[in-house]
Amino acid sequence: MDNTSPRVVVFGPASWNQMVMLDRLPEPVPHMQFANDSWHTVGGTSAGKALHLTSLGVDPMLHTLLANDGDGRRVADALRGAGVALTVHEADRTERHLNLMTPHGERVSLYLATPAPATVHQQAELLAALRGSDHAVIDLTETGRLLIARVREAEHPPTIWVDLHDYDGMADFHEPFLRAADVVFMNGDATDDPEALIRSCVARGPALAVCTLGAEGSIAVAVDGTTARVKAEPIVDIVDTNGAGDAFMAGFLAAHIAGATLNESLAAAARQARTALETKHLHPLLDAIEG
Repeated sequence: MDNTSPRVVVFGPASWNQMVMLDRLPEPVPHMQFANDSWHTVGGTSAGKALHLTSLGVDPMLHTLLANDGDGRRVADALRGAGVALTVHEADRTERHLNLMTPHGERVSLYLATPAPATVHQQAELLAALRGSDHAVIDLTETGRLLIARVREAEHPPTIWVDLHDYDGMADFHEPFLRAADVVFMNGDATDDPEALIRSCVARGPALAVCTLGAEGSIAVAVDGTTARVKAEPIVDIVDTNGAGDAFMAGFLAAHIAGATLNESLAAAARQARTALETKHLHPLLDAIEG
């Protein structure tokens, strides 16, 4: 990144995941079921965003909590091998997931391990990094919840970007993130009225709210009332839906930094989401992973 490029810092989860593809999600009764495929790969919403931003030439710095164990080293090696600039904050355990998926895009994520919140010293390091950026992407973690309002209090605060995921408009955990953010993203899984949801979001602080609608595309509402919609990119063969939302947000952020309009940024985001949908990993940069 040259000296005139915006500084982008991403903070949040990176994990080691086992992915299992099934014909159907398991029923809640004892039974046996055969998997169609399984593999291990890097997961985590922040890892996904950092990978896609890196591929788009943004060169973010990813800060994440990883243990000095086999899984943590696998995650770090894979991300650095893909070109991601990474700062590891040592944790008590590495986050691990077991994701059960179907060809129809259904998913159940089982969290096998999650790291404890960052220590006071680590929080100070993270706060300095986030405040020193031009754009701070702060994902949903307990540590992020502790830090996000303090990032906003900086003398020259960065633009704060938050991914609320399947936000329903009421969840208490999301509230500090929503009120401190400049731009929020979410999917429409938890609402029947996505436009009303994102309008309620901009009424509580953010300048812009974006909701992805799967095959229906996406919608965005700005604080001045401007509304934009784009269609989803056509895809013949969806390989894996994991990380599509992270790719979408990264595509939007990269386009925004480059000076794109709202509609242009949404279109770029849709194109980037397609990249995630067409690979079994968070990004094709990870295709070298075996297992």
